[in-house]
Amino acid sequence: MGAKPMRSPAGQRGTWARVAPALVAAVVAVTMAGCGSSPPAYCTNRTNLENSIKGLTDLNVSSGISGLKDQVKKIESDATTLVNSAKSDFPSQTSAITSSVDALKTAVAQVSTGPTAANIAALTTAAGSVVSSVKNFMDATSSKCGSS
Repeated sequence: MGAKPMRSPAGQRGTWARVAPALVAAVVAVTMAGCGSSPPAYCTNRTNLENSIKGLTDLNVSSGISGLKDQVKKIESDATTLVNSAKSDFPSQTSAITSSVDALKTAVAQVSTGPTAANIAALTTAAGSVVSSVKNFMDATSSKCGSS
């Protein structure tokens, strides 16, 4: 009479045993694809800090010491935000950023009390140290954030 042969329960379990892992693998692949779609918060924070540092080049003589102080406050704020968002993933790089920004604040304070050749040299060195520490952080995070 054309009756279809019934699969044994063991045969049905065997088919499910092959399908289930494939479904799990597909779900994991889709889930993991979603994870990589948005970069970590520190990626935006590093761009903000980089832009604040670039703001130093916009200063001119008419900006004076107060313009320099304001820009360093912006750098400090952006550095703090970056460090807080990335210190667990990049402890040595974020520590270097904190130290270099602290040195820059100290150098600006010294220049504020009376600019001398030594104070200006210290300020230049401190600014270079900030640039270097941020560059090192950017290099370390380029795989997560892309290179800038």
